[in-house]
Amino acid sequence: MAFTLQLGQQAPDFNLPGIDGKNYSLEDFKDAKLLVVVFSCNHCPYVVGSEERMKAFYRDYKPKGVAMIAINSNETEGHPADSFDHMKTHAAEKGIIWPYVRDDSQEVALKYGALRTPHYYVFDRDEKGNRKLRYTGRMDDNPRNPGQEKTHELRDAVDALLAGKKPPVELTNPIGCNVKWWGKERHWMPAEACDLV
Repeated sequence: MAFTLQLGQQAPDFNLPGIDGKNYSLEDFKDAKLLVVVFSCNHCPYVVGSEERMKAFYRDYKPKGVAMIAINSNETEGHPADSFDHMKTHAAEKGIIWPYVRDDSQEVALKYGALRTPHYYVFDRDEKGNRKLRYTGRMDDNPRNPGQEKTHELRDAVDALLAGKKPPVELTNPIGCNVKWWGKERHWMPAEACDLV
């Protein structure tokens, strides 16, 4: 059985505290045509390098009925920069205006099979309101270096889904730092790390 959520599977629900004082679950996004769930953090250079693109994505697609939520599941003992308080500071400094929530138990990261930060999951919505995974992986091929990306898989997938079509690419490998797990590194996680950050 694969660790990460598979295409066509239903979005696992969650109930997580946001930096704005609200708790968020799938129900909060029930009216969105598409929902983008991204596992993110404060310190990873691949997240930091793509935050302006994340802001542009949100700005471009929110008016089209696309919702986005960022989930920080990193452990904070070895990575204190990912604490809830630091999330608030980081979001204020960077102008993050989409919901940014804390998964301290890491249960949600495990349900989704989050591999890296950033790791994107795009869910559509059927007539019953169920959300099925239609794209997962990276935003583009160069999250760390703004302006050097040559592909745009996340935007391509969302554009296709909004047009009622199948994404041209449905699955890519996320590029970024491994999710930082509490305790020892899980052996079934990819071995590649990013700069030991």
